[in-house]
Amino acid sequence: MTSAAWRDRAFHALGVAVLALALLGLGLLLWDVIRDGAGRLSWAFLSGYPSRRAATAGLLPALAGSVWLVVLAALLSVPVGLGAAIALEEYGGQGRGWRLIEVNLATLAGVPSIVYGLLGLGVFVRALRLERTILAGAATLALLMLPLVIITAREALRAVPRDLREGSLALGATKWQTTWHQVLPAALPGVLTGVILAVARAIGETAPLIVIGALTYVPFVPDGPSAPFTALPVQIFAWVSRPGAGFRTNAAAAILVLLVVLLLLNGLAIWVRDRAARGRAA
Repeated sequence: MTSAAWRDRAFHALGVAVLALALLGLGLLLWDVIRDGAGRLSWAFLSGYPSRRAATAGLLPALAGSVWLVVLAALLSVPVGLGAAIALEEYGGQGRGWRLIEVNLATLAGVPSIVYGLLGLGVFVRALRLERTILAGAATLALLMLPLVIITAREALRAVPRDLREGSLALGATKWQTTWHQVLPAALPGVLTGVILAVARAIGETAPLIVIGALTYVPFVPDGPSAPFTALPVQIFAWVSRPGAGFRTNAAAAILVLLVVLLLLNGLAIWVRDRAARGRAA
């Protein structure tokens, strides 16, 4: 066997070993959370309200707040992000200004989430006087999601074959008709993949919500975008910070609920993406 083949096998073995190590660490963390929190899961826990006593504390306001935040953040970020991606990919040029925008987008995608919290505090909470409401939290998370949505949507649009565009234009369609009726449906599965990644990042964020002033004790279910709120990550942080084994058990159970909510949202988005892909293929 040649030295190149040995190097190839060694690199393959190293990659498998690193993957197995990462999966082992993830499995151990997940098992630790399940062991601590599975026994606390019950309908009373899911439908209950916060309490100073760990045994009677519930998760309903935080669960409802997370759903409100994710839905509103997606409604704010996805249309803007998709429109920006279309403008950059389909109508953008190669000038210095366009390249500057692309560099800034790549930079914003790597900015720590707490920076978005400070921006949300300054713009939405104080300047726009939205106060510490669900709308302010959703707008902050929408800013955090926006660069990722734009970048992944651009990649999805770029993957559409150019022959599709040229064929549509050759048949007399305008640039906008080609983009709306041909390019965008073909790119929709990739766009939804980017939305899934953005939602997965936003639903687990704690720092931006704490910075803008999300409450750690909310004894009611939010009834609209203008209501005060808490969220699952904030509630988990509050319980972990409190003394007593009971609150740590509550935090572990809340982590499991957060994982289930994330899996459900991702599963829904994947189902929509697959249906769009099958419809396009048909």
